[in-house]
Amino acid sequence: MTLSQLGAFVFVARLGSVKAAARALGVSEPAVSQSLGQLRRHLGDPLLTRSGDRMVLTEGGRRLLGIASRMVALGAEAFDAVRPGRPARLHVVMDAGLAEYVAGPLLCLFTQRKPVDATSGVAATAEVPLLLSSRLADVALGAQAGGEGLVSRPVLRCRLIVVGAPDGRRDHWLVGPSGTDPASDTGRLLRLLRVPESQVRVYANQSAAWTAAAEGAGLAPATAHLVSSQLRRGTLVPVDTPATPLTSSWYATTLGPDARPSAAGTFLDFLTTPAATQTMRSPDDGIPRNRFRPPVHVSIWS
Repeated sequence: MTLSQLGAFVFVARLGSVKAAARALGVSEPAVSQSLGQLRRHLGDPLLTRSGDRMVLTEGGRRLLGIASRMVALGAEAFDAVRPGRPARLHVVMDAGLAEYVAGPLLCLFTQRKPVDATSGVAATAEVPLLLSSRLADVALGAQAGGEGLVSRPVLRCRLIVVGAPDGRRDHWLVGPSGTDPASDTGRLLRLLRVPESQVRVYANQSAAWTAAAEGAGLAPATAHLVSSQLRRGTLVPVDTPATPLTSSWYATTLGPDARPSAAGTFLDFLTTPAATQTMRSPDDGIPRNRFRPPVHVSIWS
């Protein structure tokens, strides 16, 4: 029995499917299925069975879930405990849009100030409580996430607008990966506007969605300050809708003060500084080349 097998079981049990677990862990679906199969054979119990479109726990799986969750969290704590003299670790997860535009400049600025080994990853809002409680992530940045033992703090107010080419189409909606997250600002806006799923096109990243909008392919939701350079150049223009501008906030979510690692608390304090606020508002400004150290992006898998 390994921590990887237990982690696969916990994530499938909590998220309801192998696909969702694989996405949260940053691995392939066959890797999760293989780990889950090995654990089933080792324990002699199916642990999870399919019911409709979800995986549900067997009686044995229900008895195992709490124990397995604690073991996965303890595994992460054990890894940190044997790193004396090394920089503290910090893993920050964000929605796809923030990871694309903000993660690099923000974590680079933070590690210039603190001797921390910082990495980043992408997570949907529904995955955040499990990632934090399992100690597979230390801080989540994006939409507000709730859950037992979690604390969410607003760190930046922003506005969501809709943009498009001056003469572009208005019958298609172009989104990045965060547009598939119902709890994201983009997901919330699409619901407010009652946009049918048949009119939504999902792109590999937010930049690709905005580029397609600038080429006239449709409308794209956008965080106003992240798209300001395109608005200044005139390649994109704001498009009025009944729901925009939509006021929102970016939140930093962690475990409670007594449970989170010290690096997470230090990062929370850093997010309140003027320098961090300026970086989140104007990530395009960059930093001097001689001070740049790119953050490492990792999958959450052991």
